[in-house]
Amino acid sequence: MALKATIFKVDLSITDMDRNYYHDHNLTIARHPSENDERMMLRIIAFIANAHERLQFTKGLSDDEVPDLWQKSYSDEIELWIELGQPSEQRIKKGCNQSQQMMIYAYADNSFDMWWKKEANALALKKNLSVYTLPGPLAAVLADTVRRSMQIQVTIQDGQMWLNIEGADCTQSVEIVIETPMP
Repeated sequence: MALKATIFKVDLSITDMDRNYYHDHNLTIARHPSENDERMMLRIIAFIANAHERLQFTKGLSDDEVPDLWQKSYSDEIELWIELGQPSEQRIKKGCNQSQQMMIYAYADNSFDMWWKKEANALALKKNLSVYTLPGPLAAVLADTVRRSMQIQVTIQDGQMWLNIEGADCTQSVEIVIETPMP
């Protein structure tokens, strides 16, 4: 018997002063059985950092043909392709070729550092690719806030993101600085 996805509800309120984006989102997130809390929260952070009315979660881990998130134009062209972690060279090539812009979000841990050292020079040649990292220890902090129903208030200013996460029995404030690794 196949395992089913776990459904999470997130009421998200974004105040992004850097992009003048102020919007509330009611997200329903299906977490694949093989996805952990750290990865799911990274998906939410990537959504917050790029929030747009047409940005949406995809089947992600369930479908190799699509990214973790994407934004499509009204004519169904892919404007933004977002991958998480350390995608393969083929995934990066596909994302860069099929979209106007591709982004990768990852936690800056030892496995990312090894991947980055190996791939940095090749990735620098991709003109429509951006790579962003979050501090590695932040993964555990974000995972501890996961509840089936969450309310997240976000403020973004001067490249810093502040989250206030309320769940069934916790309230946590988290400050995040998203960085671009240097080649």
